[in-house]
Amino acid sequence: MAHPPPLVTVSADQIRSLDLSPLAPLAALPLAERLALGGRVELQLAWPTAPDDPRELSEIPEVRLWCLRADAEQPWLPLLLERSSGTLARHVAMLLPHRFSRNEGLQFAPDSLELWISHRLFQLDALARAAGLECRQGLAQMAAVLGYELDPGFWAFAPRR
Repeated sequence: MAHPPPLVTVSADQIRSLDLSPLAPLAALPLAERLALGGRVELQLAWPTAPDDPRELSEIPEVRLWCLRADAEQPWLPLLLERSSGTLARHVAMLLPHRFSRNEGLQFAPDSLELWISHRLFQLDALARAAGLECRQGLAQMAAVLGYELDPGFWAFAPRR
């Protein structure tokens, strides 16, 4: 099967109807191929805003709800999202309380980030292990991009294959 394009575009109509079909090509890939896309998938949310609307996308309820549904039904999505241009951080901003500082950039509520990232690390590690795959390095990179320093002993109680 051919790899899906690294850009997933979600239209305003798909956002309004909570349609996750733009993610279907990714979801159809075998898990090993999906994980191989780690950090490379761009997610573009095509939501029109008026020029005088000061809100960020994460402040628009319809967009946030689409992202929450995508996160619930496709828990591997954050691991695949491009990291250096901010795609991953923007997606997680749809899910967690945060603030933006001109000096420090996007800042997640620390307790929320810790709970979400810990849950996601265990969830995705278990998913990969069940398929005989390893993704802990990618998980650690995902956490680091979000400003979460993974303690060296984090995986001590999580079983290996």
